[in-house]
Amino acid sequence: MSKTAIILGATGLTGSILLKMLIADIRYHKIKLFSRKSCGITHPKIEEHLIDMLQLRDQAEKFTADEVFCCIGTTNAKTPNKELYHQIDYGIPVSAARLCKTNTINTLIIVSALGANPESRIFYNRTKGEMEKAVLEFDISKTHILQPSLIAGKRNEKRFGEYFFKIVMKIMNPLFLGPLKKYRSIHPETIVSAMIWLANHEFNEQKIVSDKIKALAIS
Repeated sequence: MSKTAIILGATGLTGSILLKMLIADIRYHKIKLFSRKSCGITHPKIEEHLIDMLQLRDQAEKFTADEVFCCIGTTNAKTPNKELYHQIDYGIPVSAARLCKTNTINTLIIVSALGANPESRIFYNRTKGEMEKAVLEFDISKTHILQPSLIAGKRNEKRFGEYFFKIVMKIMNPLFLGPLKKYRSIHPETIVSAMIWLANHEFNEQKIVSDKIKALAIS
């Protein structure tokens, strides 16, 4: 088996870990990166395309692969403009799904968020929910949308509110039992392991919440 993967968001916390794992995975011979800035890694497997990600739809000729992994996401602090926020968190994954459909890429795996709901009054959750709904309408045969809870891990940028919440969650995690287990924080390595497992195995669920992500990661 010798596959080509596309990663969107390879410079972020989860995407950068995914890139390193795919480099080490002998099943993949080429990894195409589409991003606005370089990942800073040189490797024979990597094919890097530095583009305006809001114009991803224009990359149809280069957007060819066996699998697409989308780790795109921003924050209110980083992108306070709601219109731009929507263009990133909704627009980029939906453009990726459209390109998958156009170029007959049958595997699309997206990192979304727990609480995503197109009817939510919370802008963040509503945007994620609208994105999920739009992506699933393309009816790509192997689509998996991961809905992790708070992602533990050290980011390059400072997120003081998130940092405080992570400390609280570390204390609270053991208290989340039974149906509440999905609210426990999750490590990015766990998310990535589940993504790679899903790409290489059959699984019949399209939306996968945090505790199920953890279960898949150790499969």
